[in-house]
Amino acid sequence: MSALGGRLIALAAPMLVCAIGAWAAWVWQANVYGAQLAGQADDFGKQMAERDRVYGREREEAAAAALNQLEEQQEARRALEARLQDQTKTHWKEMNDAQQAQARLRDRLATADLRLSVLVDAGALAPQGCDGGMREATGTGGVVHGAVRAQLDRAHTQRVVAITDEGDRGLIALEACQGYVREINHRPQKH
Repeated sequence: MSALGGRLIALAAPMLVCAIGAWAAWVWQANVYGAQLAGQADDFGKQMAERDRVYGREREEAAAAALNQLEEQQEARRALEARLQDQTKTHWKEMNDAQQAQARLRDRLATADLRLSVLVDAGALAPQGCDGGMREATGTGGVVHGAVRAQLDRAHTQRVVAITDEGDRGLIALEACQGYVREINHRPQKH
């Protein structure tokens, strides 16, 4: 070996040792950082899994609360519908009873079993100051002295009965509407 080769080896040996040392440090550092990154990844994974578990539990609780609220609202609605249905049955029963009473009244008026009459002011019929000194005799069922009654014509009687029938039905319908509004406005409100 020549002097040049010895010098080259003398210069290359420390560089080779430095290169091997650098490579060994690089490998060791990569292993240490890899272990640290793996630990951090495990910690991060555990944190994410815990967060997902907590978030999932919160979602389940929120869904259960929403279902409970929905069930309460449905129960309140069913109760309101039941009360309104009862009111509707009562309304139709009252309406049917009123119609039957009107039908009986019309039948009695048609068969002359019952006659409608009105009180007439005797002074309005006679010329003023001319009552002749005579008064009408009181009927056996009345207490008004000298009351004059006039019977209504059948056509007028039928019109009066029709008007009262419409009035009765209108009052029953109004009462049913008022009951409906009261039920709707007084139902329990859930917030």
